[in-house]
Amino acid sequence: MRKLLLIGAAVLALGGSAAAVASQTARSETFRMLELFGDVLSLVERAYVVEVDNRKLIEAALKGMMGALDPHSSYMSPDDFSDLRERTEGQYSGVGLEITSENGLVRVVSPMDEAPAARAGVQAGDIISAIEGQSAAGLSVSEVSERLRGAAGTEVRVTFLREGEEPREVVLTREVIRVLSVRGNVEGNFGYIRIATFNENTGRELNETLARLRRENPNLRGYVLDLRNNGGGLLSAAIAVTDAFLDRGEIVSQRGRSASQIERYSATRGDMINGAPLVVLINYGSASASEIVAGALQDHQRATVVGLTSFGKGSVQTVLPLSGGRDGALSITTARYFTPSGRSIQKIGIEPDLEVARSVAEARLVSRSTFIYSEAAFSTALDSAIGQERRGPHVPREVPADDFPADEDFQLRRALDLLEVGGNLARLTPVPERTAESLTVAANAGEQP
Repeated sequence: MRKLLLIGAAVLALGGSAAAVASQTARSETFRMLELFGDVLSLVERAYVVEVDNRKLIEAALKGMMGALDPHSSYMSPDDFSDLRERTEGQYSGVGLEITSENGLVRVVSPMDEAPAARAGVQAGDIISAIEGQSAAGLSVSEVSERLRGAAGTEVRVTFLREGEEPREVVLTREVIRVLSVRGNVEGNFGYIRIATFNENTGRELNETLARLRRENPNLRGYVLDLRNNGGGLLSAAIAVTDAFLDRGEIVSQRGRSASQIERYSATRGDMINGAPLVVLINYGSASASEIVAGALQDHQRATVVGLTSFGKGSVQTVLPLSGGRDGALSITTARYFTPSGRSIQKIGIEPDLEVARSVAEARLVSRSTFIYSEAAFSTALDSAIGQERRGPHVPREVPADDFPADEDFQLRRALDLLEVGGNLARLTPVPERTAESLTVAANAGEQP
């Protein structure tokens, strides 16, 4: 027995020694690559055709390193970090676009409500191909943002690409974007609440909006919560919004690299609409915080989700200031979000209880694209962690009829129809199903003069 114990101890010692050697080897390789970086920087400094700015080169290297991780990890320069703080505080000057980058292309995640870009017809998924006539290919998100932002009243020419259409150049007049996170109005017997983004003011503005709607009509029979084209924002705001409609239970969990890195957020007592029927509207421009809200309310069967599958951005980014922000900051992915039932949002999105396309054109896009513009389209996207994939091309369950007025909102119409029957899907009169062929015929008819 003593001999066996000695042999076991020797094996453990050898195993520990092997681990130490492996760790030392990895550190040595890291130091070698850092030396290589220094050598390359020195060579560029000496041999490049014109004098170089070392700070700019190092910042570019930092951005490249973070961009290799996933689409949402990034290095922010001091100016970029300052811009981020302005956006979360709810005011800045620009054209009103949430954008992201993939494979050298900058795409629109969502246009902000009533901002210059939205008024010009810019849509989620549009590619920014040129700014002031100069190609935007290869530019980073921060570089594009810098060119789009400017003094209120100044103009910027932007060319957008959209699937199946010719390039479209629009002139956008910059303005101070005062992001009113929440707005609402009474629609007959129901309250309509639109949340455009999740910022520091969202929870307060939601409370104020609900109180105002109740004053306007004390007998409201239900509510629509519109999160379409809401690209997300602060986790704390998403929790506050969800908590407003839940009386108890988990809202969301975030899970990091190890089993110990799990954080759970739960609702507090009190449903601000006292259990009234609730419908949540989402689409492929609904991301991050929007998906947390929709997923939690759906899991708790507190709301019926209507629209199209959301974007699928279910990763947590932690902003780490460098030297107190003097050297910028890192936005680094540290965890994934999971709904109360344990569903991963990442790359999958939230599937609606009632799938409804806003238009025939939107239905065609869903039916023929391998992926409608979503997190899953990014080659560097973090996986879902649960082995599931986003649903592929298909015809949405409900599509407006060919004669449905183009200036009306079919998704909102169906949400209100659902509230008319008390939020009970089983009692909702369905619309006739469409086929991919009928969508093509309808689209072709619409293209005729």
